[in-house]
Amino acid sequence: MKNISIIGSGTMGNGIAHVFAQHGYKVALIDMNQRALSKALLNINKNFDRQIAKGLASEQSKNEALANITTYQSISEGVQSAELVIEAATENSDLKLKIFAEMDAHAPANCILATNTSSISITKLASATQRPGAVIGMHFMNPVPVMKLVEVINGYSTDKQVTETILTLSKAINKIPTVVEDYPGFIANRILMPMINEAICSLHEGVAGVEEIDTIMKLGMAHPMGPLQLADFIGLDVCHSILTVLYTGFGNPKYAPCPLLTNMVTAKKLGIKTGEGFYDYTLGVKELRVSKRFTS
Repeated sequence: MKNISIIGSGTMGNGIAHVFAQHGYKVALIDMNQRALSKALLNINKNFDRQIAKGLASEQSKNEALANITTYQSISEGVQSAELVIEAATENSDLKLKIFAEMDAHAPANCILATNTSSISITKLASATQRPGAVIGMHFMNPVPVMKLVEVINGYSTDKQVTETILTLSKAINKIPTVVEDYPGFIANRILMPMINEAICSLHEGVAGVEEIDTIMKLGMAHPMGPLQLADFIGLDVCHSILTVLYTGFGNPKYAPCPLLTNMVTAKKLGIKTGEGFYDYTLGVKELRVSKRFTS
């Protein structure tokens, strides 16, 4: 397997493209928006420069990797030679179903169709195709060039050989794959999101402040980042979406998004990407200041 197509050039899509290109794979990066594609290539370039500064890559390896990436604005063109297509679009079920139907229509018959979804059912996405046995989840962690884990999710009909192929491929790009089954939130977000939601509920109920909650989890539980800062990093809209999937999928009120989270998403205070969430990012991500909304 040498030809990989990636649909979606946002943070996750360009990170996945970076890693595959760095390991010698030919990557077709697909996005309908040319501006988004240009931004993705710029981000990949910057991320390589960070690796070079840390001694993790060379200028030559950067140039070779960038030469492995070709951009497309059409799924039909971008998947023609693909042996694996990875969908990395926005975490929206209807959008992903539409993309999977198009992937299925244009990708070669022997091509594996994967999704980077963090919560949406693999079985549901497979239902939009004529090849459910070839559909699988590849949930990369952010930032993709740094994080080792790939959560590999089997759909109800995923062929065993497809799973084995994805495990082998994940190891070939220096990742550590872990197989889970297709239930809401899989494992990573089934455990992570209730923790984040409980932290938000604790803030909402006045049990402790933003810095206090994050400090306790960092120093007491050895977490590298507190749950509220992590929520800002992930995107509060994404957290809300995943919790809604869990709540709907299990029908259990313990997964219901905290009202404070819902209000913040409605107010478009989504974290780093909008400049404000639980923290204020107007001075940059390294200059952490609690949002005025949460200071007395």
